[in-house]
Amino acid sequence: MEKQISKAVISRLPRYYRYLGELIEDGVERISSNELSQRMHVTASQIRQDLNNFGGFGQQGYGYNVRHLYTEIAKILGIDRQHSVIIIGAGNLGQAIANYANFEKRGFVIKGMFDINPRLIGLVVRGIEIRGIEELETFIKENNVQIAALTIPKTKAPEIAERVIRAGVKGIWNFAHVDLAVPDDVVVENVHLSESLMRLCYRVCSLQDRESGEEKDS
Repeated sequence: MEKQISKAVISRLPRYYRYLGELIEDGVERISSNELSQRMHVTASQIRQDLNNFGGFGQQGYGYNVRHLYTEIAKILGIDRQHSVIIIGAGNLGQAIANYANFEKRGFVIKGMFDINPRLIGLVVRGIEIRGIEELETFIKENNVQIAALTIPKTKAPEIAERVIRAGVKGIWNFAHVDLAVPDDVVVENVHLSESLMRLCYRVCSLQDRESGEEKDS
């Protein structure tokens, strides 16, 4: 039976990957869990526990081989292989995603963009032509598209999600402000920008209230 890895561990893996990439750029060949914890502000025991879920990778008295660990985490995350992506919604957010070159370095290749706006159809964004939504299913099947990014209004998202799932998409990167109901063999990653901003606002206001209270007490 395959071991179930917690969402908390999975959520930390991209961060490990980013820090290890920076270490490689700095010419660091090996690092201990203590040294990595100081950089990442995660306890050394947490790092060891996280990595032990996948076999450990460290050696007593040596630490971690940075490049090896970087490669292994890429395999765990599945970014050591190529993934075909489409963007549905070619407005400002969709075009910003298409223009983000780092996705290709991580194995995400944007194959197509789609929209219903006739003024956008036919335009080219970073070498990708924006197509009409009527071409969606055919394009997904012909290009073996695995992931669809939805940067569309929430009223349209459920219908479009159903269409891409029927056509064979297995992952939805959802920027629409709506929770999608999908089959068990399809995964959704929700990106709610306004919710993230509200969490930031709460933390800023809490900090300001605390500082204000300290000033009154002094």
